[in-house]
Amino acid sequence: MVDKCFDIALWLAGAGHFILPIAGLQLPYRMKWKTDLAQLRPLNRKLLWVYLIFITFVILSFGTLTLAFHGAFLRGDGLALGLAIFIGLFWLLRVLLDFFYFEHKDWPPGRAFLIGHVLLISLDSFLAVTYLGLAIWRLN
Repeated sequence: MVDKCFDIALWLAGAGHFILPIAGLQLPYRMKWKTDLAQLRPLNRKLLWVYLIFITFVILSFGTLTLAFHGAFLRGDGLALGLAIFIGLFWLLRVLLDFFYFEHKDWPPGRAFLIGHVLLISLDSFLAVTYLGLAIWRLN
């Protein structure tokens, strides 16, 4: 039963990593980056874009590796298990930052942003629980 749950959860987690960058495509428009980033010096503006591209690359890599090595994750193979711990900690840190660093007032107002924020944290939490849960299950 646990095998089947993690089997499905890993497929969903792998796919979930492709949803985040797709949703992120609307950030520049919805967050009014054209206006905000124009206030930054060119180097800072370029750094922000480079960080965004690298984070997107990492997230897409997490999804690709999860789907490509699904069986290795389920078996708890050494490298896959290490990667599961890394991915799980990555998403756990993202959730903790949201709860303890960002404030509600930091988010733009409006129902769409509230729903988007709830969906984002739900997906990030699901990813953290899936990968860390898998690692804990396989380490026992």
